[in-house]
Amino acid sequence: MGAAAAIAAPGLLGCGSSSTPASTSDATCSNLLVPKGNALKITGTFLDEISHDIPHQNWGEKEWDRDFAHMKAIGIDTVIDIRCGYKKFITYPSGHLIKKGCYMPSVDLIDMFCRLADKYDMKFYFGLYDPGKSWEPEKLKAEVDDNRFVIDEVWERYGRKHKSFAGWYISREISKKRPGAAEAMQAMGKHCKEVSDGLPCFISPWISGKKAIRSSESKLAKDSGISTSEHERNWNDILSSLQGIVDAVAFQDGHIDYDELDAFFEINKRLCDRWGMECWTNAETFDRDMPIKFLPIKFDKLRLKLEAAKRAGFDKAITFEFSHFLSPQSVYGAAGNLYNRYREYFGI
Repeated sequence: MGAAAAIAAPGLLGCGSSSTPASTSDATCSNLLVPKGNALKITGTFLDEISHDIPHQNWGEKEWDRDFAHMKAIGIDTVIDIRCGYKKFITYPSGHLIKKGCYMPSVDLIDMFCRLADKYDMKFYFGLYDPGKSWEPEKLKAEVDDNRFVIDEVWERYGRKHKSFAGWYISREISKKRPGAAEAMQAMGKHCKEVSDGLPCFISPWISGKKAIRSSESKLAKDSGISTSEHERNWNDILSSLQGIVDAVAFQDGHIDYDELDAFFEINKRLCDRWGMECWTNAETFDRDMPIKFLPIKFDKLRLKLEAAKRAGFDKAITFEFSHFLSPQSVYGAAGNLYNRYREYFGI
């Protein structure tokens, strides 16, 4: 029995599973008041081991291996290291970044993630280094320069070695035009492609909606967010400058209200089509509507977002982030319940 099958014990299986007694499965399915599976499935997830606003789970390889099996069981085929470093903490022993003052990590997480992606036949995307600096031109230049070294280092160390190494994630997040930001992303993406013989790059920006609030703020929303027309103007300009560099755009879906999803998603799809990019959604599996930041999302909220992504004709759904907010072994018990509800809905 394979690892993915081994974890699919009856207690974790949902509607449509051949291993669940028919009476139990039928009773569970009959409770759904909406059509089952009428949404875009999540087939990718970020791997967040360098974070600043969610807790570390302190997993070793045994726990990570088990989590990759849980991912595989629901159809995840892509994993993305969200960033290889944030400020002074890094995921792999980078000679360049350690010389710059970063701390030596206790284990090489990039090597582990690549090996597990190889094992479970997944694609691995490498996230670039984020120094956590402001957007001032000289700091952006330093960020680009550091990432040139990181990209070269990582490609030689992991990219040439692992079959799973499939592309790059430009980890800086923006919601609208910022002086120098698109140029910095363009420079980093261009270098990624040059060293790896054209492997794809993607970005995951956010929308300046009502819920675009810093995690340190006590309030949950603003009175208003960006208009659809302004969002379209901003991102038409940004994506036009990234054509040929960025291959996919995965807008975060949690900063707008649920009744705004269709309007913004339609724009995102139209813009990606215009500039020859795949349109993904970053379906956040944490809840931005709760005073405690951040807990696993209510299933119906996730369902609404994935249904809207299907209506818009998106190419792929990824999430931030499976291991904390959707995994049966998360430190949050509600994540395992969300996993069960997700499987019931999709009949996995």
